[in-house]
Amino acid sequence: MDQALVIAAHGSHLNAESSTPTFSHADTIRATGAFSEVRESFWKEEPHFREALRTVDAGEVYLVPLFISEGYFTEQVIPREFRLEEWDPELWDSDGTSANSATLTAADTDQTVHYCGPVGTHDSMSDVIVQRAKSVTDDPDVGDGFGLAVVGHGTERNENSAKAIEYHADRIAEMDRFDEVEALFMDEDPEVDDVTDFFESEDVVVVPLFIADGYHTQEDIPEDMGLCEDYRDGWAVPETVDGHRIWYAGAVGTEPLMADVVLERAADAGADVSAAIEQVRGESGAGSAAGD
Repeated sequence: MDQALVIAAHGSHLNAESSTPTFSHADTIRATGAFSEVRESFWKEEPHFREALRTVDAGEVYLVPLFISEGYFTEQVIPREFRLEEWDPELWDSDGTSANSATLTAADTDQTVHYCGPVGTHDSMSDVIVQRAKSVTDDPDVGDGFGLAVVGHGTERNENSAKAIEYHADRIAEMDRFDEVEALFMDEDPEVDDVTDFFESEDVVVVPLFIADGYHTQEDIPEDMGLCEDYRDGWAVPETVDGHRIWYAGAVGTEPLMADVVLERAADAGADVSAAIEQVRGESGAGSAAGD
């Protein structure tokens, strides 16, 4: 049976660049030939979630949410819009960061849908964060002498939002690659506004765990950290703030290695994509995240 991949992302009516990473990662995966069809779908743009399965001929579909955390969109909106009527969040048996996959049947198309957890909580996302640090410093060995801040939105309305950030910060800290690793947030403590208060290292890489660059990553966070007074003036990389050199990476979701996380999610659900994973990791230049 042919296997198809559908990537579900938020998109935006206000930010034309919001969907760019989704299309880019889909193109990367499409080029591997691992799936007979690869489709992008969005909540706030076209093609919409609700129509996506009707454009797929394959009877078996791997549905991967390009979202950071488990919550409202992954547990309610996507299953409803894709008409996964047998869906229950308990099928993921997750503590907020451990969703894997559930196999369901789409109500109107009768396709078998392997509904995967969001990319943001997959273990391989830690590798992408490290890869982002390598990219922004242009140093494949970055780590020794550097601090790393993993930044999330954070919200008291969804405790899982912070869990994903803390999960990856803890995993990267255990690698002993960076001198210091901290999880910081926009809307809850500890706040990214005070980033220099949390590090002794002179050099600090800041990686926002967001899918796409937009209002938060290109306006709020740079201004909040003191990289600039007005985002429209831009900032240097690195920029000196309170005696620290801040290497601001922008959204982690724009890193080419993100395509690997999508494939890893599908592989965990049973897709035969091992060759594609090897190809994508090779093309992105990803080495050991631990720096061994």
